[in-house]
Amino acid sequence: MTNIAIFASGSGTNAENIVTHFKNHSGICVKLIASNNAHAFVLERAKKLGVETLVFTKTELENRTLLHLLNEKKIGFIVLAGFLLKMPKEFISAFPNKIINIHPALLPKFGGKGMYGNKVHEAVIAAGEKESGITIHYVNEEYDEGGIIFQAKCPVLDNDTPDSLAKKVHELEYLYFPGIIEKKLN
Repeated sequence: MTNIAIFASGSGTNAENIVTHFKNHSGICVKLIASNNAHAFVLERAKKLGVETLVFTKTELENRTLLHLLNEKKIGFIVLAGFLLKMPKEFISAFPNKIINIHPALLPKFGGKGMYGNKVHEAVIAAGEKESGITIHYVNEEYDEGGIIFQAKCPVLDNDTPDSLAKKVHELEYLYFPGIIEKKLN
């Protein structure tokens, strides 16, 4: 059995989709949803889904407190789903190629510190891009620079707004993210 911890900072739609996908899986279990934001709606989603939650501080992330807790809970894989903090190198070392993230654009474009949510979609439209999409990648010590695992594309139309583009990108996230996680764990 592989136990997954999902780290999220926001509403948690991807986390909910992942939990639902693995709800009756015999070899993969979402054991924990952790957030650095005590007011994140992902925590409410987790409670409704019956998944243990944890709120932590940036200090706890950086001083190994959280790492020790994950080891106690026998977490074998970490999924970042709308998590906005950089992962410390201790996490990268403790979970080599076992931390993945989803980004709402086609990396290496439109990634890096501060590029999340509608900021990404605004930048894609402002740049006149004809396509956008999702990138699922390994996490390393830099924002959005880990090895790419998977990408899926959608068109950017002349009449797209950041909100309409976000809707298309979310559909790709929900469609592909759980299955890519499952492939990485099988």
